[in-house]
Formats: sequence, C-alpha cells, structure tokens
Amino acid sequence: METSTTIVAAFLGLIEGLTEFIPVSSTGHLLLVGHFLGFESAGRTFEVVIQLGAVLAILLLYASRLWAVFSSAPHDPQSRRFILSVLIAFLPAVFIGVLAHDFIKTVLFETPMLIAIMLILGGIVLLFVDRVAPEPRHDDAMDFPLAMALKIGFIQCLAMVPGVSRSGATIVGALMLGASKRAAAEFSFFLSMPTMAGAFAYDLYKNRDVLDASAMGEIAVGFVMAFLSALLVVRWLLGYVSKHGYALFGWWRIIIGGIALALLAAGY
Repeated sequence: METSTTIVAAFLGLIEGLTEFIPVSSTGHLLLVGHFLGFESAGRTFEVVIQLGAVLAILLLYASRLWAVFSSAPHDPQSRRFILSVLIAFLPAVFIGVLAHDFIKTVLFETPMLIAIMLILGGIVLLFVDRVAPEPRHDDAMDFPLAMALKIGFIQCLAMVPGVSRSGATIVGALMLGASKRAAAEFSFFLSMPTMAGAFAYDLYKNRDVLDASAMGEIAVGFVMAFLSALLVVRWLLGYVSKHGYALFGWWRIIIGGIALALLAAGY
C-alpha cells in the first residue's frame, strides 16, 4: 500500500468516525471526499466496512450498559422490551437493504450530485425539526414503545440514499415521534450497532470476490482511525445536543453540500 493511499485511507477513516454518529451523513462525506480525492474502493466496500470501527467504539463506550441490559433480560421486562424495540427497529433495514443493495451501491453511491443535494435538503429538515419538534414524551431510550421503534426503523431506511444520514433519519424520526433530544441520539446509537454490523457483514459477503490484500490494508487503516475518532465524538455528542440541539449539524450539512455542488459545477 502506497504512502499516499495510506494517508487518504486514514483521512477517510477520521471523517467516518467524526461523522458517523452525528446527523450529517458519514457515507455522504466519505463518498464526496473520495470523489474529489480520486479514491475509489472495489465495490465501495471500504466505505461500508470501516463503519465497523465506529460500531466497536460505541460498543466499548456502552459495554457496561449493554451487559446490564442483557444480563438482566431473563428477569427484567424493561430490558427485554428494550432489546425487542431495537430488533424491531432494525428489521426494515434488513429487508429493504437486501432487496435494494445492488441499486444502492452501483447507482446511488456513484452520484455525487445526488449526495450533495441530499446533504442540503437534510440540513433544512434538521433545522426545521429542531425548532418544531413536539414536546418530548419519552426521555429514556430504553422506554420507547414498540410501535414507535418500528416507525423509527422504517424512517432509518431513508438513509440508504447516501447523503440522508442514518443517524440523522433516526434522530429526526424519534424527535417527531416525541423523544427528547438526548433519548433520540441514544436510541440512534443503539440501533446503529445491529444496523451497521449487518451492513458490514452483508457487504463483505457480496464483495468477497473483489477484495484483495491492498484493499485490506486500506480498510485496516481506515478502521482504526474510525474507531479512535468515534470514541471522541460519542463522548461529546450527548452532552452537546442536550444543551444546544441539532441546529449546528443542519448548517454543517447545508454548507458542505453547497461547497460540493459548487465544486461539481466547476467540473471537479
């Protein structure tokens, strides 16, 4: 693996970790930056697989809480219901993701203009929802009703369009369904674990024939950088959104999407 490729892979891993759990679309950022830097992985596997680094970061940070939930599940109805709510929210992504996988990877992932537009539109939606979301009725991510979890799961599927943002879709959906800002972010964290792990496993299976040793080197570098940077973001995010909401991320999306559109219009 060349030094320049290593640096690009590390930079993309850094971007993945910094953006995965905030509602700005990590995949959209990766694809746009990769486009402008001339980086393209076989089957777009790099962009999906390094997300596992971010998943491991959140697993580490929530390890004690996850252990408490699963160890108490045999005798605690709340723990069982929480596990079920996450699984229910995960199911729509399984079915739609498998059915639409090839279209997503070969068409949507290859359309930088669409990604930039979705960043801008998502930013506008985020600014709007941050202002008009109903008064919170659910302050604990572990107590979301099952019907609410299923609705969030279907809303998450919008993020299969790169630029929409998985965390952005789930957070906006949860806010509009009555979750507090902190609870919306936490449920998005928990839902990311099976969703991203499932996407990683399926994508690795689908692209097993196009992976090679050099791709594994790039993925390893990006994976480590995504893990380290995600650790920092998750620790910071809950405290920030509890106090300040999501407007910052709405403006971020609009600015990045606008810059990308300008560069694309200029022929880059």
